[in-house]
Amino acid sequence: MEGKALPIYQKGQPAMKDREYAIETIGLTKRFRDLTSLDHLDLRINQGELYGLLGPNGSGKTTAIKMIVGLLKPTEGEAHVLGHRIPDKRVVNQIGYMPQETAVYKDLTVGENVRFMGEIYGLSRNEIKRREKDILECVGLSDQKNKVVAYLSGGMKHRTSLACALMSMPKVLILDEPTVGVDPQLRASFWDYFHKLRDEGTTVVVTTHYMDEARRCEKAGFLRNGRLIMEGHPKELMQRTRTDNLEDAFLAVTRGEVQGESELNVANDQGGQLE
Repeated sequence: MEGKALPIYQKGQPAMKDREYAIETIGLTKRFRDLTSLDHLDLRINQGELYGLLGPNGSGKTTAIKMIVGLLKPTEGEAHVLGHRIPDKRVVNQIGYMPQETAVYKDLTVGENVRFMGEIYGLSRNEIKRREKDILECVGLSDQKNKVVAYLSGGMKHRTSLACALMSMPKVLILDEPTVGVDPQLRASFWDYFHKLRDEGTTVVVTTHYMDEARRCEKAGFLRNGRLIMEGHPKELMQRTRTDNLEDAFLAVTRGEVQGESELNVANDQGGQLE
């Protein structure tokens, strides 16, 4: 990646017909009355890529994700997943999604939630059994398998939600802040599993406001005030901004301290710090 210029963005570029991206957004915009939550997002994520969508709370990450999976209708623009414009029933079963909010049945046990999700996606009993064991080990819930979710801590409920998202064996896995409230050791385990899925051909998209997590991605995009301000391989971003870490790289760009920032589609808005 060294010596290669970062991409120049032109808003509203038409979809490329000679290549099918895992995810492509074109001018994706969402307004809530006078508030613009997402501002003409042009995003292209390759198949089999581990992509980090980063930024402080309120930067538009969750809004973007909800439109990509079809839970929010764009004010302008469009989103495509595996070549299909969203919403499209033909691609629903190929998308795994974990929202920020805990999305599980609280009156069921951890194991029942996970198995139920496998049944929804049409997995065989043997496949459900095998994946349940592997996934519960990954998220550190093997010992909680038979416990009712309602009686678990918030962190364990969050892990159960992640386990359910992983059961679908999707081609595209979208995780909205999956490591919030997770201890460092378990967070490392999560990322090891995300890399394993990537190696098996799954496209994994992770949103986070933890800048250190971007180092684990093949490509990272920084959102600020609803706009994509910088994108590239983590090492490339640090080289381009002459910084030693991604948080400093992000701040350097938003403060206008990088020469040639037009190549990065820099938004010159100020204010706000990383949380």
